[in-house]
Amino acid sequence: MAGGIGSRFWPLSTSSRPKQFLDVLGMGKSLIRMTYERMLLIAPSENIFVVTNTQYIDLVKVQIPELSDNQIMAEPLRKNTAPCIAYAAAKIHKLNPNANLVVAPSDHLILQDAKFERITNIALEQAEKEDCLVTLGIKPSRADTGYGYIQFFESGDIIAGAICDVKQFTEKPNKELAELFLKSGDYYWNSGIFVWKTSSIINALQKFRADLYDLFVADSSAYFTDKEEKFVAHCFEVCEDISIDFAVMENAKNVKLVLADFDWSDLGTWGSLYTHMDKDVYGNAIIEGNVRMIDSHNCIVNLPPDKLALIQGLNNHIIVESDNVLLILNQNDEQKLKDYIKPLKEDFPEFF
Repeated sequence: MAGGIGSRFWPLSTSSRPKQFLDVLGMGKSLIRMTYERMLLIAPSENIFVVTNTQYIDLVKVQIPELSDNQIMAEPLRKNTAPCIAYAAAKIHKLNPNANLVVAPSDHLILQDAKFERITNIALEQAEKEDCLVTLGIKPSRADTGYGYIQFFESGDIIAGAICDVKQFTEKPNKELAELFLKSGDYYWNSGIFVWKTSSIINALQKFRADLYDLFVADSSAYFTDKEEKFVAHCFEVCEDISIDFAVMENAKNVKLVLADFDWSDLGTWGSLYTHMDKDVYGNAIIEGNVRMIDSHNCIVNLPPDKLALIQGLNNHIIVESDNVLLILNQNDEQKLKDYIKPLKEDFPEFF
């Protein structure tokens, strides 16, 4: 899934070039390229499909030239993950009604590929032998309020690779609740990575979201024809903007959780990126730029490579410059960034 804007990574991520197409870690590869190469551990290139917004098709082609045109599925409108998954499941089911799907965001950070491969194969085996919806859960390392949480029924030892039944989903709790979840031990972060047979997710859509089923699945005759673009445009125009969690996962009773042990981040915010960066003795993480920090601690800095900056007396701040836009923000207020930039976007749309 590669259709999002990544607005909380502004000003580096913009609507014309969102974060999945950026090398945010300075590793020489964009996040979507890293995701594609990781998926090659699970499936051959011809079995990898990218669902993206129409305006990003050329970016996908540049960064993953191995894909054919049929493997790039275009969303004319952003309507969250449920329509995206309904579209992909219906089209792939027509191609292969026995297909197993690994659904993954293109902008997440996973550096332990071997562990990812092992856990995903366990999920695939579970989805193959049982009509179930499998999600990968990440053991929380902190009481993060930016993630969704999944409570599970304990099944023996809580070890990586264990398969548990899901009790409930909780989307982005407040700090107090997140701290309780962390202490309880039976809540894992919702990674947003799902594994299921196409038939299983289609059955779930038919049961819980008949509107999406009727739009994308009931009549699949347009897929892989010259009628597909017009058909999909209509589907996205009339469908509801809703996540797969709200549409299906919170309602289904056949949800399984595979406990994962690989390092993971959805890189939803600058703060989440900060946790993965190398830092100096004062906790400052410099991604790019010629920067001197004086009496400053626990900051994350990303400036143009030709920029010289002296930063004094800042603690726990995000300092980012990109395309003539400068952001200086306390990390404690990062969840408010969307609210802060809303009036700016109205007055200066060219910077977004």
